[in-house]
Amino acid sequence: MGSAGLVIFDCDGVLVDSEPISAAVLIEIITEAGVTIAEDMVYRRFLGRSMANIALIMQDEFGLEITAEHLADMRARLYDRFRRDLKPIPGVAAALARIVLPRCVASSSQPERIRLSLGITGLLESLEPHIYSSTMVENGKPAPDLFLHAARSMGADPSACIVIEDSPAGIEAAKRAGMHVFAFTGGGHAGPGGLNAAVAALEPDLIFDDMSRLPELLAGRYPEESLS
Repeated sequence: MGSAGLVIFDCDGVLVDSEPISAAVLIEIITEAGVTIAEDMVYRRFLGRSMANIALIMQDEFGLEITAEHLADMRARLYDRFRRDLKPIPGVAAALARIVLPRCVASSSQPERIRLSLGITGLLESLEPHIYSSTMVENGKPAPDLFLHAARSMGADPSACIVIEDSPAGIEAAKRAGMHVFAFTGGGHAGPGGLNAAVAALEPDLIFDDMSRLPELLAGRYPEESLS
């Protein structure tokens, strides 16, 4: 594989270690609405997906309607927890400082949540203004729409893009977009979410769990043990 023209970062679980917080808040809201759901199920079914997609799954599979009130309550609780507890993925700030390729963010979250997360963790300045949300396209991950939109907006050919993703839905979306994909399994949710096995089954270009190594991986220096 040659050098990339664009690096596309997912946000949650790749730039910021938000997935354990998000899962806890989602479980709280769902439990209060009368549905019991285990943490591993939340990761398996919802990781990397937009709230619109999650709401459809809850309706179809659990018979629970996610109302506007649920969403507003969840957003308020989540943002409060983020302001108290959210941290960047270890090593990501230094990695971003060393990456010279064009880069952007393409996340299933709403734009305000992406910018809040990046602002709290001190990463926003390194990534603005190239931030893209699933709210900008018709279909969220695992559809390829968001990644293709990001590539078009950045003037990059999909085949020259490398996506950094943590979720099976995101990895599938990147592959459907005709992009290379590096699977990151170093977030706080990797163990509880059974992430290693889930992403390995999708055969990304490589799997890594130390964000400080990303610049060298992007430069094409692939240690044998990092290859999937």
